[in-house]
Amino acid sequence: MKKTDTEQDQSVPGQSASELISAKIASLGDWRGETLGKMRQLIKAADPDVVEEVKWMGTPVWSHDGIICTGESYKSVVKLTFAKGASLPDPAQLFNSSLDGNVRRAIDIHAGEAVDEAAFKALIHAAIALNSSAKKKPAKKAKT
Repeated sequence: MKKTDTEQDQSVPGQSASELISAKIASLGDWRGETLGKMRQLIKAADPDVVEEVKWMGTPVWSHDGIICTGESYKSVVKLTFAKGASLPDPAQLFNSSLDGNVRRAIDIHAGEAVDEAAFKALIHAAIALNSSAKKKPAKKAKT
């Protein structure tokens, strides 16, 4: 995995963001850790080049040409928030949270719930494509 400046800033000396994420998942020790770990595996399977980062007080972040999504755990839910989710196609209707915003969308996963793996991977691919297309836009020419 690539190591970014952000990752270095947020890590404990000698620990990569990937190690910090693994430690966070292990520390949860219940269905939330299992769920977050499973979703992490799906993200990495969908994009082997994904960059793992830790931001915002230890929040796992997965990026590729920009943020794809974050992974948060709460008492009753694991939340995966897609930075540009409102712009992504979601035919399987995985997004079930933060639906009123203009930019982000989230998937809340409760204990015992399963996520459609193929649809989730499709969302990851769509997020990467959107990030990549935004990065490749030509610069606007200055008016003369």
